[in-house]
Formats: sequence, C-alpha cells, structure tokens
Amino acid sequence: MYENKELEIQKLFLEEATDYLNTLEDFLLGVKYTYRIEIEKINAALRAAHSIKGGAGIMGFRILSDLAHRLEDALKVLKNQNKSLEIDDELQGLLLSSIDFLRQIVDFHSQGQLISEEWLQNYCYPVFENLHQTLGDPVPESFDPVSPEENSQEIIPLIFQTEVEESLQRLESLLGGGETSGLSEELAMMAAGLGGLGEMLQIEAFTKLCESVAYHLATTDNEEVIVEIANTALKAWRNSQALILTNQFNNLPNAIDCDFDITAAVSSKAEVDTSETKVPTSPELDDSLDASIFADIINSPAPQRPEKSAVEKTLFGDEDFIGTAQQPQQSQTHQLVTPHNHSEHHENTVRIPVKQLEEINDLFSELTIERHSFDFQLVRLQKLIRNLNQRVQTLETENYALRTAYDRLVFKIPALRATKYQSKTSEENDKHTHIKSLTNKFDTLELDSYDEIHMLFQAVMETVVQIQEVVADVEVNLEDVQQVKRSFNKNSKYLQNALTQVRMRPLSDIVDRFPRALRDMSVEHGKNVQLKIEGANTLIERSILESLNEPLMHMMRNAFDHGIEEPATRLASGKSESGVIEIAAKHHRNRTIITLRDDGRGIDLEQIRQKALAMGLDESLLAQATEEELLSLIFEPGFSTNEQVTSLSGRGVGMDVVRNNLKQVRGNVTVNTELGKGTTFTLSVPFTLSVARILLVECNRMLLAFPTDVVEEIFLLEESHISQVDDNEFVYWQDRRLALIRLNQYLKFNCPRYDNPDLETPAVINAASVIIIKSGNQLVAVQLDRTWGEMEVAVRQVESSIPLPPGFSNCTILGNGRVVPLVSINELLYWIASSEAVNNNQNASPEIATGVSPSLLLSNHSISRVRRNTILIVDDSINVRRFLALMLEKSGYSVEQAKDGQDALDKLGSGLQVEAVICDIEMPRVDGYGFLGSIKSVKESKDIPVIMLSSRSSNKHRKLAMQLGAVAYFSKPYNEQELLQALEEIIAAPASMLSMS
Repeated sequence: MYENKELEIQKLFLEEATDYLNTLEDFLLGVKYTYRIEIEKINAALRAAHSIKGGAGIMGFRILSDLAHRLEDALKVLKNQNKSLEIDDELQGLLLSSIDFLRQIVDFHSQGQLISEEWLQNYCYPVFENLHQTLGDPVPESFDPVSPEENSQEIIPLIFQTEVEESLQRLESLLGGGETSGLSEELAMMAAGLGGLGEMLQIEAFTKLCESVAYHLATTDNEEVIVEIANTALKAWRNSQALILTNQFNNLPNAIDCDFDITAAVSSKAEVDTSETKVPTSPELDDSLDASIFADIINSPAPQRPEKSAVEKTLFGDEDFIGTAQQPQQSQTHQLVTPHNHSEHHENTVRIPVKQLEEINDLFSELTIERHSFDFQLVRLQKLIRNLNQRVQTLETENYALRTAYDRLVFKIPALRATKYQSKTSEENDKHTHIKSLTNKFDTLELDSYDEIHMLFQAVMETVVQIQEVVADVEVNLEDVQQVKRSFNKNSKYLQNALTQVRMRPLSDIVDRFPRALRDMSVEHGKNVQLKIEGANTLIERSILESLNEPLMHMMRNAFDHGIEEPATRLASGKSESGVIEIAAKHHRNRTIITLRDDGRGIDLEQIRQKALAMGLDESLLAQATEEELLSLIFEPGFSTNEQVTSLSGRGVGMDVVRNNLKQVRGNVTVNTELGKGTTFTLSVPFTLSVARILLVECNRMLLAFPTDVVEEIFLLEESHISQVDDNEFVYWQDRRLALIRLNQYLKFNCPRYDNPDLETPAVINAASVIIIKSGNQLVAVQLDRTWGEMEVAVRQVESSIPLPPGFSNCTILGNGRVVPLVSINELLYWIASSEAVNNNQNASPEIATGVSPSLLLSNHSISRVRRNTILIVDDSINVRRFLALMLEKSGYSVEQAKDGQDALDKLGSGLQVEAVICDIEMPRVDGYGFLGSIKSVKESKDIPVIMLSSRSSNKHRKLAMQLGAVAYFSKPYNEQELLQALEEIIAAPASMLSMS
C-alpha cells in the first residue's frame, strides 16, 4: 500500500518536473532570441532548477538532483555576470542540451528504466562539464549577487510578503482545515521551494532551516509526526518571515527544534484505527438520462489517467547504454518498489490543457446553435416548396379550365371555327396549298386543326408540366438534404457524447481523500465516525467537479463538527457510539444528485433564530419565518451557530462557499433536518454546463426556457379546476393542492410589447396551460400562455455590465437567432415570494408591484411620476439586505442593494443617484471604511450621507467611521424606529450641515 502511494507521489513529481523543464526551456529560448537576461525570468528559472534539485533529492533520484544542481549553478553565473558575459550560440546550445538530458532522465524514471552509467559518462556528463568550463563556478555564499540596480533591499521583503506568504497561507489552510492528506508531499515541495528562494537570495540561515525541515520529514512516515513537523516548520518559517521583514537577518533560526520521539511515533502507527469506507464498485441510477445524448456517457467507464509515452532514444541513438546503471538512491526509511513491467500494451495518449478543451467545447456550442439554425432554415424551405406545389397545382387547374372554356367557345361560334384554317400570310398559303387541298377533304370532327391561340395554351400546359418536374426534383433533393441533416444531427450528438465524456471525471477524484481527512479529525477530536460512500464512480463534468470540491469538504467537516455528537452524548441518547456520515451520488434525469447525510444531532432551528436575532434581523419576521427560510440563513456569510472558533468551524464562511460555488454551475442545495436524528444536504448540479434540455414556453408575449429537469407535468388550465382561498389561487394535481402562480402578472415592461411571430414549428399547446415545477421539496403550479415543447439547446452566458433581472440565469439562442432567457427556478420563485411580501405589507404603488427595481420592470399602465428617495444598502449578507430593504420599502423609500463596497462604488460610478447609504463595515473586496474613504474623495459623491450599520459596537470602530465621514453609526441589533428617524433627518438636512457635523 505504502509503496504504491510512494510510486504515485514520484509520478506526480516527475510530471511537475516536466513543467519545470518547460519553464527552463522557455527562458533559454527567450534568451536565444533577445540575447538579454531579464532578472524576473532568470529568477523564475533558478526557482525551477532548484525545485527539481530539491524534489529529486527527496524522491531518491540522485542523478537528476545532482545534474539539476549543476544547471542551477550555471544559471547563477548567468545572473551574476549578465553584464560582462557574452551569450553566444555555443553557450545557448550547451544550456539547451543540458535541458534535453534532464528531460530524458525524467522520462527514464517515468518509464521505470535504469540509466546506463556508460551513457552518462560518454554523453551526458561531458555537456555539463563543458558548461562548467565555459561559465565557471558560481559566486561564494558571502557575495551579494543582487546588483544595486535590482534594489535588493526591496526585492527580499517583497518576495517574503508575496510568494513566501502564499506558501505559508497554503500550509496554514491545510493544517487548519484538517487536510493532512498529501501533507507530507506538500511540505516536502514547500521546503524545497522555499530553500531555493533562500539560496537564490543568499539567506544561508533560511536555506538551512528548509533543509532541516526536509531532513526531519524524510525520517518518518507517521502521519501524526508529519503533522507535528508541519506545525513546527510553520512556526519557524513565520518567525523567519517576521525577522526578515524587520531586517533582523542575524537572528534567523537555521533548524527546527523537534523534541518529540520519532521512534515511538513510528512504532505506534499500527495502533491507530482507520475509519471505515465503503465504496461500491458501480452506482445504481434511479432514472436514466436523455437516451439520445447521455446514456452512453453514464454507462461508459471513467476516463483513465494518461500514461507517459515510451522513452525516447538517447540523443545519439545508442540504446545499448541503457539498463546497466544502479538503482536511484533509496530513501532513508523505505525501499522503493520495483516499477511494473511496462512492456504491456498501452494506448497512446495526449495531454491536453483544460483551456483548450474548454475552447473546443465552446466551439461545439456554437456548432449546436448553427445546427439549430440549419434545421430552422430547412423547415422554412420545406414550407416554401409545399407552397410552390400548391401554386403549380392551382396553375394547372386554372390552365385546364381556361382551355376547356376556349374549346367550347370555338365550337359554339362558327366564325371562330372558320378562322382555324386561315393562314397568317399569303406566302404560307402558297407554300401549303397542296397540303391544304388534301386536308380540306376532312370534316372538322374528323381532323383537329390548331390555330395560334391553341398553340399558346399548349405551351402553357407544357410549361406547367416542366415546373412540376422541377418541383419534384427539388423535393427529391430536399429529401437527400434531410437525410444529410439526420446524419449530421446523429453524428453531432455522438460528438457531443464523446466530448462530454472527455470532460468528465468520477466523483472519487475528490472523495477518495475524505476518509483520510475524516480519520485525522476523528483522532484529533476523539470522535469515532465512519464514512460511507456510494456512487463514487458517478461521472461528473470536470468544471462542475472542481466547483464541488470545496462544498463537499465543508459539508463533511460541518457534519463532523456540528452534527456528530460526542461518544458519551450519543450513548446517552440511545445511539451507537460510532457516528456515520454518508455521501451518495446518482444521476437523475439530466442532473447529478449528491447527498451528504449524518446521523447526528440535527440543526436546532431555535438556535438559528436566536443567532439571527443577535445579528440584527427583525424579530417579527423571524417569528413568522418557515423552517426552509430559517435553514437558508446558514448559507449567509458570517453566520455560524458556534460560539467559539475552532480548527474546524466557527468562522461562518464554509456554507457560504457551498452556495456560491453551486450557483456558479447552475446548482442548488437543500437541507432536511430532524432534531436528534440527523441532517441531509442535497446538492443538485446539471449533468453538463454546455448543453441543456429546455421547455420552450411563452408568457406575456415573452419566450422563456424552463429546464426540463424541474418540470413534473404540463396540462391545460381549466377554470373549474381553480379554487380560491383568501385571494390566493390553487389548483389540484394528483390529490394535492398547489399554489397557482400566474407568471404574466409579474412580467411587466415599460415598453410596448408585440405578439411573437409563430416559430416554424407550431405550438404544441396553443392555449393557457399549467406546468408543475419542483423546487427543492416543494411543488408549485405556474400558468403559461403557449408551449412549444422540449428541445436541446446550447447554454450561453450573458456578458454584460447590466445584470439579468431576478429569476433568470444565462440564455440560449434559437435557430432563427432569437435569444431566449433561461429561467432559474429557485431565484424566480424567491423573487415572486418577495414581491408578494412587499404587496402584503404595504399598499404598493404600481411601480413596485413587481418587487424589483423600477428601472427593470415597470407596469405599462400607470406609473407614478413622484420620485421617491433612494437608499443604497451595502452589506455582504443577502438576508440583512433583504430585511433592511423590506423595512425601507414599507416606509416609502426606493432601495438599491450592493453586496460589498466595491459593488457599491461601481454602481455609484455608473450613475446611480441615491439620497443616502446604509453601509456595513466588514465586507469582502472593499470594506465599509474603504468605501467611506473612496466616495468622500470624489467630488460627485462626497456629499452623499453614509450611515454605518455594523455588529461592531466599540467606540474605536465608531470613532474611525466618523473620522472618515460617516454621519451616523448604528450597531446591530438596531432599533428600527431610531434608524428610520435618523435617516429621515439626514435626508432632510442640507449637505453643508452634514459635512459640518
């Protein structure tokens, strides 16, 4: 087990070494074309070479480490003597050849082949010897290689404030989050990288400190000891960082002080219990996806990790030199396992950057749009040909009727009949005299004769027949085009199938490390928790899977910390001492459903209500809030029911990450909890982000696209099925009473609306209908005007500085070029509920009847001309903004909202006119203090009064806000009447008085 893990780590390092070699090669090629050495680029090259040297030494690749060290020395000479050293083609060739040899050695190790000592002596080492003779030795350690032009006194602090700080923050997040899976590898790489920085900057003590960390790490494989080494190293690095930033280089530590018993820790490793993990080999799917697109993907095996290609021949093509060298240097604790025989057949693979894969997917989305356009034009062509056929048939009928009428007229009028035998000219009479004398012997009934008018009718008939033949040929060709279209659509779906499969990875990519993390948390906190995983092989699109990584980890940590009780508490409540966390994944329709369930204490709704009250939310609204509304508060930033901040929770940021990450991939999360029995989180994400199946509908002359995965049923609306209770309408469906939402009442516009021209395909339901929509655990009925049915469309993002109205996310493009918004069900229903809340709590004027900004949706009947005072609310908590907005709207104010200081500055900069601002202090990007300083420094906005509303009640925070220009300061929880009175006085007061106060 450990040997396999070590081989996997080595493989990852070799892949990383390839990237470092690419960085070195890019640098050298840049020098080749410019003959100039840029300090930033050579510093990056030095870090790359040093990373290879340090990592290879830790992994036991002695030859690779030694040669990378020699290349690093050469780069140091280049950096120190770049002013006097001439870089010619020979030197550049030596440097590039050294990169080629290092790359070959990496390939040898990747394929498990031995490196011939004879090959090294005859071909590899001479290149590095020539490089050493050309460049010489690097400067001594005591020499300061950074010239005055490089501002060394500024570079060193800058590097320790940026690159070193990022590394230390990453290590802190791993330790603080309980992420000990892969900690040893991360710490080793960090020690090598930071040591390289210290060596490059000539900080000898810091370099030795990093070497000390690497040495202690190499002496053990015990997880507990590794964690302790990591904590000790972090403290030492933080101390060194502080000393360097304060220019105290003489006090830097050069080794970590490890006072724990490594031998005892290693021997005790076998005594640590591991958490049970159950991963079935194949998940069962409750519902199949769309057969035309997704069935093959789900049943296909997970994509395999690309294998390295066979090693290239040596630079001189001599294969006999390979296979006689000794094994790479073994680690001090474990012997490396012999690599598997790579003589077995492996498919050739190509590594493609994810960016290129996304570009291919974007192009395929465009192809899908063009395919719909082709189908649309083909349907139009079919209609035109049918119309042409009808016109030709009408022409033939009319021509036949006209000729019949003429014949009848000829036989009825003798004068006309006599003219049938007259010639046009005397010349013709002389020419055909003999023939005419013979034909005159026949009666008109015995021999037909035709004049010029008869010939015209005959020509028209022949032309009609020819047109019919052309139409028939066009129909035949059209059928061929339709066959091509069917083949094109089929192959397009196969291509989509294959492309989607390439972009998918199994859920196990992220959940495989959960057992280790859960085991470490169990040991640290004294809880016995088992992890059960079902559906680990469920395929998920790569971009979606990346967005699920943090949410799943946060929810598992929360389930462990908040959900699972202490062993004694579980036994006292009649539960087993061991808790259970279950993660399950499956495909349902066109979505992937992931559930995370624990059998712990559940979520206390009363505790949530009290916490929200302490944060300043309105008590009456909280008293009326439903269970679902209270549970939604746990996803707000800064909300946490833990009073103490621990290594697992208490910061109030975890569940906010869950919601935001899911929103980015059109996903959602619902919560079901039962006090004393446990909690279940259900994550729903689309099967793919690029293509979706939608139900195309029309409401209030506007085309909308509803995702089909939320539509349960559609049927005609009959007024007899509608019941009314207290001004609320309901319909009955499957013996259930569902609220009826007439969507056209909420889609109001301030511009004329026109009837939509019929699409090429007629509406499937050309009458008022109802669709049953499932939102979380609730069902609602939505009335529509017309329905065209389902179709598969490409989803496109709306790139604009103006956000979409509430209830919509992204859009799609029909075959005729029509852009149709994609409905976001959860946001739409929440917006409608908010609109109803506003209407029920005040006599809303027509311009706010929709519950959204008047600039977005206005009634086209009666619009109030009276301008109301506009207040801008700036707070990172959406629920705080909603409660404040509701309070202000009830008092007659118009409200604009901003999620942080930067968002507020952007809106004010774009021309938003407000009478006052209510602003929080602690927010991401730009906080309240930064917002105050920014608007007060701009002439156009310096007179806008700002009221600070924060949970910080200390005089220090209040004083700083008033110094920056705030006109009032309120702390949460606030008195609603006092805030409204202060707001009214501030708006009424002249700007000069406010600035004086």
